[in-house]
Amino acid sequence: MDVDFFFRQRTDFIRRFYDEAVKPFLETQRLIEAREEPYVPPYSEDGEPPFLTEWIDADTCIQILGRTAISMLSESLKLYFIQWERLLHIDCYSQFKTDFGRGGYWSGYRKCFGEGLGFDWASCPADQEIIAQVTLARNQSQHAGSITSLSVTHPRNIRERFVKPIFVHEHEKALVGEELESLSWLGSDLIISRDALLESIRQTEFLVDWLEPQLQKVRWGH
Repeated sequence: MDVDFFFRQRTDFIRRFYDEAVKPFLETQRLIEAREEPYVPPYSEDGEPPFLTEWIDADTCIQILGRTAISMLSESLKLYFIQWERLLHIDCYSQFKTDFGRGGYWSGYRKCFGEGLGFDWASCPADQEIIAQVTLARNQSQHAGSITSLSVTHPRNIRERFVKPIFVHEHEKALVGEELESLSWLGSDLIISRDALLESIRQTEFLVDWLEPQLQKVRWGH
């Protein structure tokens, strides 16, 4: 079985899925901002931007779509690891249960493939910090939130765990000093932009390109 082929099929689908699904929400925002039908603003003196609720609803849909796509990416990578685990007839979870429990599947398989199979993760060209954020974003998307809001926030220690969080508002990435300290206290929204999604997909593909020949060598012994 060409596991990398099926992984690439999934990542290609995620790209297409996101770009097609996001179009109507971006178009709604464009029409509102351009004041085109059916969003021609009526005369008003209250100072509130017209169709603000509709614009926010479209933005919420974009964010939920992004969280769906990143969850699909995380699950695809997990399935890649599981399939190779089966092909190699190994049981990573039973050997490294603590790592799986503490850091999820990414931590567990890194330990299993590193200590168990002898892979040198220091030589991996993929940005492993981004991949770790992919798995965290999926977990936050699925298990965090409030009944009062459709938004999702990061854990407050996100900037202690990652030097450069990728799934945050663009303006937050440049904050330093007191502004960053106050933001860390308040928390940051989980924001899956198109650029962040595509970069995440790219890094997982780098990872698989690096893993594949090593896994094939273990499987076939040459």
